[in-house]
Amino acid sequence: MNQQSPKSPATPKTAETGTASRPAWPLAAAHLYTKKQDSKEPTTSKLAKILIVDDDPDLRTALKLRLRANRFDTVNAVDAYSAITQAHKERPDLIILDLGLPAGDGFVVLDRLHRNAELAEIPVVVLTARDAESSESESLTAGACAFFQKPADNTQLLDTIRAILAHNSGGIPA
Repeated sequence: MNQQSPKSPATPKTAETGTASRPAWPLAAAHLYTKKQDSKEPTTSKLAKILIVDDDPDLRTALKLRLRANRFDTVNAVDAYSAITQAHKERPDLIILDLGLPAGDGFVVLDRLHRNAELAEIPVVVLTARDAESSESESLTAGACAFFQKPADNTQLLDTIRAILAHNSGGIPA
């Protein structure tokens, strides 16, 4: 079970390791940006964009504030349908996904993302209130990069997000 407590935060299981050990990605990225690759123009940086998919407005707001304070751009979706729509429209660098959603659960979203060639490479971090024993391995098998049970440790969640984004950008944080 992946319960987290203020005294001893648990380490999330990852798709790469399948164990409760630290993720294989480097965790030292202080600020994550994606860089424009055109060498003829001056290099401009934009904040990495994260799609928050959760039907709880208070949680979406709290995540948005925490992510923006840590130099990430955010967009929101409230259900499975809007999650897919926003992923197509916004092309986020990462998705934080709740499993308990109206209009199709998070597993439907994972399935649709992975069936679409344009969206299949977007990393997904599951953040859910569902029981970890039944949902964690299913989430990782379905293609999630990491699993957190609510309430998640904010530092650990941010470290995992940074590590996944650094891994996907070649391990070189900008």
